Amino acid sequence: MKIVIQRVAHASVTINGSVKSRIGKGFLLLLGVADGDTKEDADWLVKKVVGLRVFDDENGVMNRSIMEVDGEILAISQFTLLASYKKGNRPSYIHAAKHEISIPLYEYFCQKISEETGKNIGTGEFGADMKVELLNDGPVTICMDTKRKE
Repeated sequence: MKIVIQRVAHASVTINGSVKSRIGKGFLLLLGVADGDTKEDADWLVKKVVGLRVFDDENGVMNRSIMEVDGEILAISQFTLLASYKKGNRPSYIHAAKHEISIPLYEYFCQKISEETGKNIGTGEFGADMKVELLNDGPVTICMDTKRKE
């Protein structure tokens, strides 16, 4: 699994002209599910996201987690994170998991994040044409890959 974590002042996702989800201060998560990904990968990412200390403390130091600032989360599925660009200029998505694997893993990830934070999280709609708006705060953007746990 690959994830892009963006600390935001606010974010929303619109589908067919209607806002599906909107959050205030927190994280916008873009999640890509690859072939071979498992619930263990999702569990690892959930713990990293919930524990990630990138919110300012009283001294202006990034030292607080999403839990400590009572932040919100918007999680969007994003298969294009699995783009292969080795040959030519048109990306290939052969490493992205098929729907029968990626949809349940995306839903599992969202459920686990919700359980860990004790909050409902905002979501997009798998496979929909989504318009995502955000105000990146910082900017703070972090990428993680469960195949490279560095």
